[in-house]
Amino acid sequence: MIYVFDYATLKLIWWVFMGVLLVGFAVLDGFDLGVGALLRFIGRSDEERRVMLNAIGPTWEGNQVWFVTAGGATFAAWPLVYATAFSGFYVALMLTLFALFFRPVGIEYRGKVKDPRWRDAWDWGLVIVGAVPALIFGVAFGNLLLGVPFHFDLDQRVFYTGSFFGLLNPFALLAGVVSLGMLTMHGAIYLQLRTDGAVQERARRAALWCGIVFLAAFAAAGVWIASGINAFRIVTLPPPDSAFMPLAKTVERVSGGWIANYTQYTWMLSAPVLAFGGTLLALAASGARRAGFAFVLSCFGVAGVVLTAGFALFPFIMPSSSDPKSSLTVYDAVSTHRTLQIMFWVVILFLPIVIAYTGWVYRVMRGTV
Repeated sequence: MIYVFDYATLKLIWWVFMGVLLVGFAVLDGFDLGVGALLRFIGRSDEERRVMLNAIGPTWEGNQVWFVTAGGATFAAWPLVYATAFSGFYVALMLTLFALFFRPVGIEYRGKVKDPRWRDAWDWGLVIVGAVPALIFGVAFGNLLLGVPFHFDLDQRVFYTGSFFGLLNPFALLAGVVSLGMLTMHGAIYLQLRTDGAVQERARRAALWCGIVFLAAFAAAGVWIASGINAFRIVTLPPPDSAFMPLAKTVERVSGGWIANYTQYTWMLSAPVLAFGGTLLALAASGARRAGFAFVLSCFGVAGVVLTAGFALFPFIMPSSSDPKSSLTVYDAVSTHRTLQIMFWVVILFLPIVIAYTGWVYRVMRGTV
């Protein structure tokens, strides 16, 4: 087989690909989750809540594909991460999956019976399954920054030594507030774009308050990361052509280490600037009732948050708090050179198609409902 890229380059390319998938999921499915979480707070009547669901109805299934694709890509490109994450975050992932399963059922069945109690029950269910995944995604990222309690033995069997409730620590919960505030703001701005009248006006006010909570929590998390969290730093790396060798490196804990990438590679500072700047401008545009401009800026803000977390972690993917040298990185948690090369061409072929039809769908479905 002819290899276009060397193994080390492909490892970095796949880190970029995974970032693109996560940004796509956060930007596109994020506002679906936000709309669901706000369903009972913005929609004051059954008709208004139906309008809100109709706003996301034509596109939510396609948006969820980004999450499914990210999971499949993790399995193929980062198999050790996939196996370790499902061991450590099993309960959290199951809660997320059940929430995502419930959403189409709730949207479909809430209108089958013309009983207010029936519809209220489904509506509150949709609120929960919108808020829970948004919160869990943030909690998961928070725990990645703290380190996850797992280790490998000499046979490379993974052992998780934590618990579900151990994941619900103060910093991770703050990260969950960041995620929930961000996605509810994003969803409210999308509603402002797709609705009119009273729903649009309430969405505008909700976007402001959710945005304030998000920015305050994001700033607090940044200060906490810079001053109060022991990060991870690689001292020695395994050979660049190695695969599935998580124990062949040396890792140490350092205070404030998650900001090291930003001081070494100053271009990475564009991510938190994009997060803060995009959000502030989105809120300003929302307040000025320029919904289309606000939504574009909100997309930039959401992307900036995901990139900020990814840049801070690099090259780590899943650090280990109980055995730092077991931490998984972009260098030692990846599939073989051949697998990454084949998948690279699959992505190059299909990702532009997905982006093109996604753009076409949103162009066709633009306007208010």
